Parts: sequence; C-alpha cells; structure tokens
Amino acid sequence: MRPAFLILPALTLLVLGHADTPRAADTPATPAPASVDRSPVDLVLTPDERWMITVNQVTGTLSLVDLAAGKVVQEVPCGQRPSALALLPDASAVLVSNTWSGDVGKFKLSAGKLERAGSVKLGFEPRGIAVSPDGKEAYVAQTTADAVAVLDLARMEVAARIDAGRWPRYLALSPDGSRLAVGCNGDGGVAVLDVKTREKLYLEDFVGLNLGQMEVSRDGKYVYFPWMTYRQNPITPQNIRLGWVLASRIARVKLDGKARREAISLDPQGKAVSDPHGLALSPDEQWLVCAASGTHELLVYKLPGLPFQDYGGPGDHINAELLKDSERFYRIPLGGRPMAVRFGRDGRRVYVANYLSNNVQVVDLAGRKVERTIELGGAPEPTLARRGEAIFYDGQRSLDQWYSCHSCHYEGHTNSMVMDTRNDGRFGNFKVVLSLRNVSRTGPWTWHGWQKDLHAAMKKSLVDTMLGPTPSDEDAEAVLAFLDTLTLPPNPYRLADGSLSEAARRGEQIFKGEKANCVRCHSGEFFTDGKIHDVGLGVPGDAYKGFNPPSLLGVYDRVRYLHDGRARTLEEVLRKHHTPESLNGQELTADELNDLLEYLRSL
Repeated sequence: MRPAFLILPALTLLVLGHADTPRAADTPATPAPASVDRSPVDLVLTPDERWMITVNQVTGTLSLVDLAAGKVVQEVPCGQRPSALALLPDASAVLVSNTWSGDVGKFKLSAGKLERAGSVKLGFEPRGIAVSPDGKEAYVAQTTADAVAVLDLARMEVAARIDAGRWPRYLALSPDGSRLAVGCNGDGGVAVLDVKTREKLYLEDFVGLNLGQMEVSRDGKYVYFPWMTYRQNPITPQNIRLGWVLASRIARVKLDGKARREAISLDPQGKAVSDPHGLALSPDEQWLVCAASGTHELLVYKLPGLPFQDYGGPGDHINAELLKDSERFYRIPLGGRPMAVRFGRDGRRVYVANYLSNNVQVVDLAGRKVERTIELGGAPEPTLARRGEAIFYDGQRSLDQWYSCHSCHYEGHTNSMVMDTRNDGRFGNFKVVLSLRNVSRTGPWTWHGWQKDLHAAMKKSLVDTMLGPTPSDEDAEAVLAFLDTLTLPPNPYRLADGSLSEAARRGEQIFKGEKANCVRCHSGEFFTDGKIHDVGLGVPGDAYKGFNPPSLLGVYDRVRYLHDGRARTLEEVLRKHHTPESLNGQELTADELNDLLEYLRSL
C-alpha cells in the first residue's frame, strides 16, 4: 500500500463508505441509442439460465437478456466505464463495479426486470468483484488504492479494507469463502488473503503481466488465471518466434499455502496467442476455456492432465503432446475482442462477452463453433476511432501474433515492467512504458523527446516494436483517432466537488514556488513543457542526451517512476532520486514534502 494514502483526510469516505445515488454526471439518465457501441466486458447467468446480464463498458449500462428468446429485454444505466459483475448466490441481485464513477452499484433482479437498489462510493477504480457464499459481503478490487474493499451488502457500506498489493484488478473467492485470490498486476503476482482475519497471507510473485479473469477450483485448492510474461530479450524476429519477448500463459496458484506457481505455455510456433483474458472452468472441471482477446479466439483445454509446471517450466511454446492432441486442446475463432467467459450449467456451452462485436457469443464446445449470437446494440459501421481501437487490441498486427499494443499499454495506459523497445537508440536500456493517456496532446514523444511526429511514432511501434506489416495510411489515421480518445479517469484524491484539499493547495504553492520549482519543467495544462532537460539521470552510451518531462496528470497511478523505473513510489522520487535541491530548488521540510506529494497525487 502507498504509505501516504493514510494521510489524506479527504478520503475518510474510503474507509467508512456510504450508500449513494450517483450524480447525473456519473450515470447517464437513459440508455444510449441502439446505434451506439455497447462493448460488453463481463456477463453473468442466473442458475436456471433464464436470464443473462451483461455490463457494457462504452455505454455504461447493464443489459438484461432473455436467453430463450435471445434478445435484450431491458437496458439500464449503471455508471462510467463499468468493468465487472457478480451475481448474489440467490440470484436476487447483481453487483457492478463502475471503474471511472468509482462506485459499486446494486441492482435487484425480479420478475424479468432490473431495478437499482443502491450503490457504494469507493473511488480508486473498483474492478473485480466476488460475493461471499452467504451473500452478506462482497469483495472489490480497488486498483489504484492497492486494496480490496469489503462491502456489507445489507447496509451497502464499506465494512473494511484489506491491503492487497499494487494494482489489484481481478479476484476470486474460494467456495467456502475463506480465501480470496487477488491478481496484483503492479506486483506481478497473486496475493492470497484470509477473509476472516482481513489479512494478506502471502504473495506468489512470478513477474506476471496483465493477469486476467480468475476462478477457484471446487475443492478450494487452486486459483486459475491467464497472464502474459515479458522475457527481457531484444526485439528480433528470432527472439519473438522463440517466445523470448512476450508470451502467454495460464497458471494456477495454491490457496492453502505458499508454493511456486504452476503454469502452461499457450503459444504454438508460428501462430501464437496474445492477450489471454477471460477464463472459466466447466462445472465438472473437465474443461478449461480461455478467451484470447488479441487473437480473437476461444482456447479450449481438457483440464485433467494439463502439463502444469512450476520451477524450470513451462517452456517457451505450448507442450508438443498437448498441441497435437485435438481432443485435449483446440481453438475456436470468434473475431472481435472476446473478454469474459462463463460456462452454462450443462458444461457444454460457453458464453463470451465480445467487446468489439457488441454481442455475446454462445459457443458449442462439442461442435467447436459459435452456435448463436446475441446482439446487444451497436453502430452499423465502426467510426474511425473504433477501427483504430480494433487495431490497437489486435495481436495479429505483430509477428506471428504474439502481442498487441495493449499487451504493453494496458487499456491505453502503462504496465508494471521496464521494457526495451530500442526507442532510445540501442538495446539494453530498459525503460518504463509511457502511458498513452493524453498522448496526442503531449508531444514530443519518447522519454528522450526525439520523436516529433506522432504519426511516425505510431507506425514505428507497429513495424519496429511489433515487427508487423506497415500500416496503411487509413489504418494509421484510425489508430491516431483512437489515441485521441484516451483521457484520464476522475482523480480519486480530489474532494467530492473536484477541488483540492488544504494540504494539496499548500503543495501547489510549493510546486510553483522557488523552493521546489517543479514548474520549471512541468508546466502548462498537461504539466510538461515539451523541452529536453538534463536532470542528471542519463547513463554513458545514451544515444540521446537529456529527457522530455512526462505529463504529471494521473501520476498517482503508477508503480514505477522515472525513465528506468528505479523509483517505486512518488516519495522515493522526491526523497532520493529527483530531490528539489538537486534540481535548482531547495531542501523541503517533512511537512512541505507531504504537501507537495498530496498535490502531485491530485493532478
């Protein structure tokens, strides 16, 4: 947990919580027109499979689907950029995490109708949700708070908060409700929490990237999930094909005691897998399915006998025996961007929320095909930005389809790794992946600021970093249009009315004053002056001298700081590596430093 999180008086709400009706700015008054993209990211089924509920990220709505009829019977607003759903055990209500609204909404399901039944304001980008077996509590990953919030569902308020680790996104609860597995993307592993004592028991760290949907086995022994691994090797055709740059995995981690993760490789040579996200186990645990969103497919595995390996494994490519046995592994093409997956009760069908296709695909596993498509509503033709979004998430734009733009720039943001893309002119200088939020408005580009043309920078990434085909001019314009849509979520460190706390206002004066003089480089609307500065952080052999100051907007939402990621917190930046007194400023008192930190987090 970030230490300064505790010093923010404005965040008392995070600890106590409250039931609330979202402001009009948070939740649309009515569902979007049928011609607007829905982009479903998660779904749940009632136990009798009469109803399905999807959460639609672009429109900020829930769709209630009559499964027998295969059509939407109701659509209700829920919040900004929702991420996940959880159905209560008795199917009386559904919970939805609204990531940008910063709340969890509760909707009753009765007589074929969804009705809002309250919400809890959390802030800090709530994502994954799990519900206790008795339906009394819910557990919500708060990504930028490094915590899991425990919700009292009767009172609809926060009962507790558990320190989980950095950037928790998805989570899963053991069937007996005793253990909670949390995918901590900022720590590169899975944290296991004791639900009763509200404590983190251990972190199994395996340098994981982009951990996806999680599910616990019926015996509560393992949690299964997909992830990607970065191998820290130069980007060359040979290294990519060997699986030595980026590769995809499915792993399982023990919940009954710390042990080395066990994993399988997903990638066949010549036709790899990219961006695995959704995962589900069949009710009888004979099958495991995984939605590979970057390669637009459903991966199907016979679960018993899967060659999971711990130390020394799992190897660079999919197990050769598994690959050649079509009864144990096969791929079903889906198109679009398949996200969350859920099994039907008979274990023969899988329901897939497809973000780019604006629908739910019902997959017949035995027939190895999509047997039905349930449309949720969307634009008849994609906009230029939507076409660019499809390219951004397309692993088939890389050599042998190993990774996409999203693989490194998660949802257009950053990740927890330092990577070497040769953007600094040579191999061996690993750098933090820059966020793409506001990228079209914050040139020049790259850490050294040598790239003055965003169009050229984008093409260079697709051709030199991904080793994919040269994009057409139309494709390039489409990607730039998508990048132009990437903005920041509401800042959770601001007061309810969006203003600064008293400490942050004091910090603002320090930021702009002679004592810290941050504004010398971090100025203007985006807190970057677009110039090159020598701040004493270069190393011999750098092809480019000096650094382009990155925008400070949203700087609280990082797990690595400075160009090479040497600092893991803002405090470390200002106390050790980038002190005001080393940059033409003056040494700050402890109180002044705390005020400055609070201001920085509020940007």
